[in-house]
Amino acid sequence: MTRQSLVAANWKMYGTWTGVNNILATIKQGLAQNAGGEVAIFPPFVYLAKVARLLHGTKITSGAQDICSVTGEGAHTGEVSGVMLRDVGCRYVIVGHSERRTLYGETDTMVARKFFAAQEAGLVPILCVGEQLDERESEQTEAVIARQLDVILEHPGGVASLAKAVIAYEPVWAIGTGKTATPAQAQAVHAFIRGKIAAHDQPIAEKIRILYGGSVKSTNAADLFAMPDIDGGLIGGASLDAPQFLEICRAAR
Repeated sequence: MTRQSLVAANWKMYGTWTGVNNILATIKQGLAQNAGGEVAIFPPFVYLAKVARLLHGTKITSGAQDICSVTGEGAHTGEVSGVMLRDVGCRYVIVGHSERRTLYGETDTMVARKFFAAQEAGLVPILCVGEQLDERESEQTEAVIARQLDVILEHPGGVASLAKAVIAYEPVWAIGTGKTATPAQAQAVHAFIRGKIAAHDQPIAEKIRILYGGSVKSTNAADLFAMPDIDGGLIGGASLDAPQFLEICRAAR
């Protein structure tokens, strides 16, 4: 099955409105004449509505870096619901990013609640999974990934929910460290993820897009994206460099 690639720009907590506007202008111009593949921008919350307006009329989509609340509207000061994210133009939302897990203590159970809350709000969740350095060195990668997937797969309707989701594999040891999984290492985990889903539903496994998110750069993107089970990338730091990000997008196509 041919899956449409997806390159997602996770801008994390960086940028000012001037900088965001400049980066978007360059990306829009660079992608205007290029067909094929999908590109999505994930700015900080405060810029979501403005980014959605700037992207209106283009083929570039946008999303949020997290869904703060798993409840509906109500007296939850400081929270943001999935309905609100959808209302300001988001198509996607990242759930379970390694920084949310490690810095803010999000458990597998909380990630699953956010995953399903996102879908209930009409958003497409990008579910992040991945192992720490000590887990890789102790050969626990597959066990960790399986645990993180099982909270979705074992939920009522969880397997079917993956038909309207994206998965991103993040080797946590390769984020912001300068280290990168080799294409073969990344492919092995992507194949494991697809195989695990296939054990429950082969058509969904063949359809679902699995992104790689571990220090993707213009210099390694083509080799990573050439792997059969890697369908694009969740790009961090390199997505803030518009020319480099455009090179990554071209590699995915």
